[in-house]
Amino acid sequence: MNELPANRPARATGTTAPAGFALWNLGFRPFYLLASTFSAFSVLLWAAQFSGNLTATYLSEPLWHGHEMLFGYTTAIIAGFLLTAVRTWTNQPTPSGIPLMALAALWVAGRVLVLTPLALTAAMVNAAFPLAVAVSIGIPLWKARNTRNYFFVGLLVLMSVLTFAVHMALQGHFELSPYRGLQLALDLVLFIMVVMGGRVIPMFTNNGILGTNATRHPLVEKVVLGSVILLFASDLLNLPQPIIALLALVSALANGWRLFLWKPWRTLATPLVWILHAAYAWIVVYLILRGMTAMGFLAGSYAAHALTAGAIGGLTLGMMTRTARGHTGRPLVADSFEITAFLLVQAAAIIRVFGGIASPELYMVSIELSGLLWAGAFGLYAVRYWPVLTRPRLDGKPG
Repeated sequence: MNELPANRPARATGTTAPAGFALWNLGFRPFYLLASTFSAFSVLLWAAQFSGNLTATYLSEPLWHGHEMLFGYTTAIIAGFLLTAVRTWTNQPTPSGIPLMALAALWVAGRVLVLTPLALTAAMVNAAFPLAVAVSIGIPLWKARNTRNYFFVGLLVLMSVLTFAVHMALQGHFELSPYRGLQLALDLVLFIMVVMGGRVIPMFTNNGILGTNATRHPLVEKVVLGSVILLFASDLLNLPQPIIALLALVSALANGWRLFLWKPWRTLATPLVWILHAAYAWIVVYLILRGMTAMGFLAGSYAAHALTAGAIGGLTLGMMTRTARGHTGRPLVADSFEITAFLLVQAAAIIRVFGGIASPELYMVSIELSGLLWAGAFGLYAVRYWPVLTRPRLDGKPG
């Protein structure tokens, strides 16, 4: 994949954006803003549920938290990225204006409905959103015959199926643990991250830090993708834990070697790049912890939070910052606000994952402190990027 034109350093025509309201011009704008705002507030809402200060709906507290992290926040970021990238990849229009408003309204409706007793309606609306995004990107991909990226349509359809399956299982329509459904969704998001990480992280590294020579090895790439696919299949078939442990540890080794080839130690002076490397390192941590959990050496959700708080949190925040800057005509240089957000989300992940492992007495404190840091990171992004995402490009170009 060639780097998107908007991701190259832009020469801004001024220090402030032109007048006008541009929120509905391109998919990344509303979904990055909605997702970051929702992410900051939802973790505080989860803390209120967890502490017993808020009555849960038919989605119990941890299930609501996991559902909204995956099918709410993460799916919104994927939607915003793909609606923007597909327009660049195909030179075909993706939803803007009223159709984009409708997509955003569908996503918001899903967030509201899971807080109500309207279980079936919540299931249908939440499953409809990734399907609607799949159609929105599928049409331009088909018109441009961009076969290389057809698989994103399939992944969104699968995300819709998993969303609906979790709700139907919860409502007793068939036998499936809702938490197993969430694990399959985690596996799917992991696959998306390793695919996109392999495409963009070495490219951004080489473009942003001259002479780095981040490379990809064909055999390593095959093992990385193959092991993640097999991990999904193992969870789907509910294979014995020793098999899952072996696959997770093999995948950890492959992903660790992949990251080593990208030379993360060369990125420390470039925040827009190091945040992506740091986030990818959390994938390796997740796979190691997943293997340890499957072998019985570790209990709890530490592995899942390494993937969600560490990898998803860091990678989405880094990509939201980079693509928002690029697609609004701004230089690709992180300012102090953005660096602070990067550090906050990394601290949130470290405390959430390792606080409880280090000391069971710190478990509750680690959840509360991690939640505050996470809310701070995404709240800061939302405040910082409100004027960026709602105003026209600095260079006057469309988008």
